[in-house]
Amino acid sequence: MGAGGRMTAKEQEAKEVPFHIVGSHNSLDRSPTEKPPFTLSQIKKAIPPHCFKRSVIRSFSYVVSDLFFAGLFLYFALAVIPQLPQILGLAAWPLYWAAQGCVLTGVWVIAHECGHHAFSDYSLLDDVVGLVLHSALFVPYFSWKYSHRRHHSNTGSIERDEVFVPKNRAALAWYSKYLNNPPGRVLTLAVTLTLGWPLYLAFNVSGRAYPRFACHFDPYGPIYSDRERAQIFISDAGIMAASYAVYRIAASYGFWWLVRVYGVPLLIVNAWLVLITYLQHTHPALPHYDSSEWDWLRGALATMDRDYGVLNKVFHNITDTHVAHHLFSTMPHYHAMEATKAIKPVLGKYYQFDGTPLLKAMWREAHECIFVEPDEGSEQKGIFWYRKDF
Repeated sequence: MGAGGRMTAKEQEAKEVPFHIVGSHNSLDRSPTEKPPFTLSQIKKAIPPHCFKRSVIRSFSYVVSDLFFAGLFLYFALAVIPQLPQILGLAAWPLYWAAQGCVLTGVWVIAHECGHHAFSDYSLLDDVVGLVLHSALFVPYFSWKYSHRRHHSNTGSIERDEVFVPKNRAALAWYSKYLNNPPGRVLTLAVTLTLGWPLYLAFNVSGRAYPRFACHFDPYGPIYSDRERAQIFISDAGIMAASYAVYRIAASYGFWWLVRVYGVPLLIVNAWLVLITYLQHTHPALPHYDSSEWDWLRGALATMDRDYGVLNKVFHNITDTHVAHHLFSTMPHYHAMEATKAIKPVLGKYYQFDGTPLLKAMWREAHECIFVEPDEGSEQKGIFWYRKDF
């Protein structure tokens, strides 16, 4: 099209479609499971080199921005809502909870970047920032850092992945088939979103199977090596410091004040963490592999980019650039969109994106991703797919 010319209807439509969708295959088409015709180094060469550069100033600008909005919403809750008429005040609290919960989820994502050494070039600075931010959100920083690192090292492995490891049919609880209906799915989603995150941290629920009790707060638990134990104690100290601060606040302002101002937004943060983790790795089109078929690159590609609308930005694009994040986890989030655009032509059909609206996707995955098993009659017995029928 020449300068000053007019776009055709087709060109205009292509311009308005998000970059994830242009040229993508059907989001319900199964991801290819053959070894990719490209290597990790070839993918990396497609990405502009500056995307791997970390800036302390730029990274801190996101911390400051998130904390500014968290403070703004807190001011709204403390100074504005009490002045509203009672009816408006009752309506304003849910708005505060939703907004504050989403912003604090963004803070959590930045702390998660620190654990990946994507915040700066200085590991100590990353750990200090991550420890402070995660502890304030009641996440044991080093404990999560090390278990999450193993998730990235074993993504898509039916035997060694760390979180939301799918079960085969025989391993399902006896009551699972009774929950595979609309009321059961509502109940399961409600329990998972409210209790899933603390249950995972405390009891390793939905995590990797270990030979004995596993807990993210236990320095001597099977999740951690001897070299990691001292830092697990530091994580626990961070949680204890946050607990004491919360206790002092509750003693000064009252328990229900604390629940309204901090407790409910934290509950929303926990729900988002479970939902994001679940939806980025659970989809009818995504495979899982046993040890005979698994390799790191195919496992890293067994992830899904999704569109959360405006929340993509609030969550620092962890949602719509998750494939790039698994391939290059030390890349700062503010370069991930550019990197995703660059790697899509290399990945081709190995790139997975689902633009299904969030609520519809939640309901579908809760219905269709119940357990995994290989295709009947397939020569590749080590590749597992989600099933919904018992």
